[in-house]
Amino acid sequence: KRKGLHVGTGAGLILFVSVGLLFGSLIGGVIGLQIAGQLLGSPVQSATLPRIIVAVSMLTGVLVSAVVCVLGTGAVGWAIGFISEALKSASKKAEEADEAAETVKAGNH
Repeated sequence: KRKGLHVGTGAGLILFVSVGLLFGSLIGGVIGLQIAGQLLGSPVQSATLPRIIVAVSMLTGVLVSAVVCVLGTGAVGWAIGFISEALKSASKKAEEADEAAETVKAGNH
């Protein structure tokens, strides 16, 4: 389970660095511009308050992107690890049952 979680989280970090960082800041910046435009009037001036709104929105976009990338792929990795462990356990129990059945058959003959 943990191995799948670690692999998924590592893949999520790589995904975040390669894709999520750029798109998170881009989408966050656009949302920040929309918020600043709604609050302060459009077109947005280059004053301090609109810049702060856009910067906070960009940081929020990057953080949300990081959470989605890392936790999403981590959860998928954990689920894959859990399923593979369950399948291994089930196949091991099936093999043990087959061996026990063969032992019983050999003992009866």
